[in-house]
Amino acid sequence: MSLTLALALILIGIVVLLFGGDLLIRGAVALAGRWKLPSLLVGLTIVAFGTSAPELVVSIDAALSGAPGLAVGNIVGSNIANVLFVLGVPALFGAIGTSSPGVKRNALIALIASGALIYAGRDGAIDLIEGAVLFACIVAFIGYLGLLSRRKPDDPMVAELLEAETAPGLPKSSATIALMLIVGIIALPGGAHMIVLGGSRAAELLGVSDTVIGLTVLALGTSLPEFATVLVAAFRRQADLAIGNVLGSNVFNVFAVGGGAALAAGAAGTELTVAASFMDFDFWVMLGASTLLFLWILTSRPIGRVMGGLLFLGYGAYIAALAYMNQIQLP
Repeated sequence: MSLTLALALILIGIVVLLFGGDLLIRGAVALAGRWKLPSLLVGLTIVAFGTSAPELVVSIDAALSGAPGLAVGNIVGSNIANVLFVLGVPALFGAIGTSSPGVKRNALIALIASGALIYAGRDGAIDLIEGAVLFACIVAFIGYLGLLSRRKPDDPMVAELLEAETAPGLPKSSATIALMLIVGIIALPGGAHMIVLGGSRAAELLGVSDTVIGLTVLALGTSLPEFATVLVAAFRRQADLAIGNVLGSNVFNVFAVGGGAALAAGAAGTELTVAASFMDFDFWVMLGASTLLFLWILTSRPIGRVMGGLLFLGYGAYIAALAYMNQIQLP
């Protein structure tokens, strides 16, 4: 397999993955509506976990296929990209507010999640017990959002989950719902396997570890939905609510995706290996980005063009540092 084909396989896999995830969520939400399930239950289960399904499926496939660098790299790289790229670029077109209800609290939780991942991977692996603890944290977080929905329904993260049932484009007929569910269920693992195959081969051809592919191409690809959401919100001058999408994604990446991948690896009799390079560099970039965002949010100042430009430059510097440290060689 050539490098061009390997990269094409990754990109096609990402498209298939995101397309399948969207179909699965919309089909499941429509089915839940037919069963008259409460909006809160739908939002806190189908929508909350469904939005992380692409990353989760990729990370599980990578962990079980002997490519843990892709799994952990996807989590860490996505969290870095969400702060520096997903928030940075849209802020160049419209200020992103940081004073929405619950944003300070959610930013703190996202920061704690980053610290939890670093602690779990400090010894070079995330074992079954640590994976269970991480996944228990996302269950607790979902329960917490459920409590918030009763006391503070204006929290943007809660509002986003509850609006799914009334979103446009939900299928009406039973046949369409069934087709969406079937295609989504098939597309998710299929796209994930394409990504793992292409990522492993691309890393081999470039003379780098699969970690680099996970931190860059895969992380950016799986962050596209968040990027699109924030960018559209910035153009519409509604970016005050967009930051909740990014913070929620970072929390789910660590607790749901990281915990789920470690559980899958543990169930298979192995551990989710964490390369030494994460402790040397990438973990601290993730923690630094999360800390910077948290401190900025504490000021309640919007993320404007200057700050957005600095975030974007920071992401460019991070990618350049990865290229320099890994000495990427084109075949």
